Amino acid sequence: MAKLYVVGIGPGGRENMTLKAIETIKKCDIIVGYKPYIEYLEELVDGKEVFSTGMRGEIERCKIAVEKVKEGKNTAIISTGDAGLYGMAGPILELKDEIDVEIVPGVTAAFSAASELGSPIMHDYVSISLSDLLTPWEVIEKRIEKAAQGDFVIIIYNPKSKGRGNHIEKAVDIMLRYKSPGTPVGIVKNSGRANTKKWIKTLDSIDYDKIDMLCVLIIGNSNTHIKDQLMITPRGYKL
Repeated sequence: MAKLYVVGIGPGGRENMTLKAIETIKKCDIIVGYKPYIEYLEELVDGKEVFSTGMRGEIERCKIAVEKVKEGKNTAIISTGDAGLYGMAGPILELKDEIDVEIVPGVTAAFSAASELGSPIMHDYVSISLSDLLTPWEVIEKRIEKAAQGDFVIIIYNPKSKGRGNHIEKAVDIMLRYKSPGTPVGIVKNSGRANTKKWIKTLDSIDYDKIDMLCVLIIGNSNTHIKDQLMITPRGYKL
C-alpha cells in the first residue's frame, strides 16, 4: 500500500537534514513542495516526478500529494524546518481521507538559528509568526504581549515582508513594555543555508533594515546574556 510522508527537510542545507528525511525522499516516487524548497533537495529529486507550486499554494500541494498516494505512489510532501511547525503536517492530517500518513520530523529554523547564536533557548520559550495571512493581527499582538509578560524567550518567524513592513517594530514595542531595553536579541538570516548572516543586538537597538522574511529573531528572557559574542539563557544550574 502506498504511503504519504510529510517530511521536514530542515532549514535548507543538506547537512541539517536528518538521515530519515533523506532516506524517505530517496524511496518516494513523487515529491511535492514549494518550488524554492524543492531546489534545496538538489540531486535527491533526480528521476522523480515533482509537483511544485508557488506562494499560497499549500492546500493545492496537499491535495496533489493525497491524490498521488491514492494512485498507488509513495509520495513525500516537504516542508522546511519541521513539518509540524507552520508546515504541512496539519493540513495533510485533515485532508488525508484514510490514506496512510507518516510524519518525518526535521530541524526547525529556530533550533538552527539558536545553535548559530549560542544557547538562547536553554529555558522556556515560545515561537510566534508575525504573518497575519491566516491569523488576525490582534491575536498575534495578544500572544506577543502574554509571552513577554511571562518572561519567555521569544522566537519570531516571518518577521517582515513587503506587505508587513512594520509588524516587527510593533512587536518589539509590545515586548518593551515588559522586557528590558537591554535584552539580547539574535537575528539570523538564511539560518542553516548558504550565506548565513547573524547579528546580536539589544531590544532597543535592532536594525530593522537588516530584517526580512529570511530572518529568524530570538529575543532573550530577563536572564539571557552575552558571553564571547554568544547568547546564553541559563537553565539554572549551579556552576
